[in-house]
Amino acid sequence: MAPGSKAGLTFGMGMAEKQGGSDVRANTTRAVPVPSGPDGRTHLLTGHKWFFSAPQSDAFLVLAQAPAGLTCFLVPRVLADGTRNTVRIQRLKNKLGNKSNASSEVEFDGTWAVRVGEPGRGVPTIIEMVNHTRLDCVLGTTAGMRQSVSEAIWHARHRSTFGATLVDQPAMTAVLADLALETEAATWTSLRLARAYETGSSESEAMFRRLATAVSKYWICKRGPHHAYEALECLGGNGYTEDWPLARRYREQPVMAVWEGSDNVIALDVLRGIARTPQSLDAFWAELETTAGASAVLDAHVRRVRQELVADLRDPLAAELRARATVEGMALALQSSLMLRHAPAPLAEAFVAARLGADRGHQYGILPRGTDTTAIVERHFGAR
Repeated sequence: MAPGSKAGLTFGMGMAEKQGGSDVRANTTRAVPVPSGPDGRTHLLTGHKWFFSAPQSDAFLVLAQAPAGLTCFLVPRVLADGTRNTVRIQRLKNKLGNKSNASSEVEFDGTWAVRVGEPGRGVPTIIEMVNHTRLDCVLGTTAGMRQSVSEAIWHARHRSTFGATLVDQPAMTAVLADLALETEAATWTSLRLARAYETGSSESEAMFRRLATAVSKYWICKRGPHHAYEALECLGGNGYTEDWPLARRYREQPVMAVWEGSDNVIALDVLRGIARTPQSLDAFWAELETTAGASAVLDAHVRRVRQELVADLRDPLAAELRARATVEGMALALQSSLMLRHAPAPLAEAFVAARLGADRGHQYGILPRGTDTTAIVERHFGAR
């Protein structure tokens, strides 16, 4: 069906190629202008895309090499006259998970396309879509955490073992409470980030989201698979079977860390964002200033991250080597600040101590002495 006759349209994208992957500037797909096209925007594409998302979509944003350089194009699947555009699917990817959302390899051979944005400015043009998709990855991972912790708590409340309900076993309560803290911090972070994308957002909000999107995408999406695994283990052997939903959740979570830039790509994007728009870093620090003085532990953490970042930026190689450490520190600072602003005080204090305190652990279930784990679990069971 021609796009113009439909009430709604879905869009996919095609950026990565087999010789470049995330290095989209190495793309070899070629775009040749059609002389008769209006405003010089119509082109014919020839080439291959290694990852081409959702090939059933109505149209796709695609990067290709035009005479002016790498440019963004809109490729409809069906042309205005109802005929199929030349988008030849070579195969569907046999992915670990996310199978219902197809990914494919495709060939273009004289494929009709129309330029979007300025010639030679393909990456800046498509990056707005990429940033929105990164926001979607943060929200999707957070939703997955919500499912995982809900399933784990429900199971623990209904499973009796060693003479008591599982949720009342102190070691299990600590794990569930820690999973709940992770979920709550991710929720506040993803919603704060989403607010920065709302229509009418100020320039300071635009600067904040420039870094906060990458920082949040890196940290929350990387935490997703481990969170899903820990929740799966709360169900014991049943969690590792396909009869329960957490095996699927465990397979689904990694895709959102890989999509739109895997960890190193995202961490380096933070460094590029700081270099190109220093105001974005100012906006990020200003966000953290809203809770200055609320926690001595957080204040010390922010000072350390800022000092180390200043030192690292004097040496580009050192900055790249420590990019992950920098982004992790920024992410934990942002999450801690948001928890202090919005979560009940006992939860916020527990999160800050568990993630930034001197006695923090490396696994879930290692919480500060005195943490009311039962209250945390009850809060998240009631929010299911």
